Amino acid sequence: MDLILWRHAEAEDTSPDDRRRLTKKGCDQAERVGKWLRERVPQYRLVSSPAARARETAGALDPAFEIYPELYGGSSARDILEAAGWPRAEGTVILVGHQPLLGEIAAYLMIRRSESWPMKKGAAWWLRTVESGPGLSTEIVAVISPKLV
Repeated sequence: MDLILWRHAEAEDTSPDDRRRLTKKGCDQAERVGKWLRERVPQYRLVSSPAARARETAGALDPAFEIYPELYGGSSARDILEAAGWPRAEGTVILVGHQPLLGEIAAYLMIRRSESWPMKKGAAWWLRTVESGPGLSTEIVAVISPKLV
């Protein structure tokens, strides 16, 4: 299963938190990473946090996406992975959300520990989990920063 963790792009520093929108720079970041993903991932299931900044980021890839309220907070990495169908879902699932949750998901997938890895705004981490003997193995396919694309 391929899982792409995409942190929302740069957002305004306003409140309430769930209504914060992308800045002009954030819109550009989301468009660049969205274009990069579109060129490399022909089919996917796109899922976003309900927060405005995450929805705007997801919309830069595709206007059709699902909303997972759990991606906004209050859920564990394992809860999100289960909802995404990990590790046996078909195809690619793209989760658009926030820190520290996305960093917790990345750490869990890579080292099976409960911690949070730092993830830059607008970055996308592409992870692939495959069955390896009696267990699962996860590898990093790509880590993309908006500055690189």
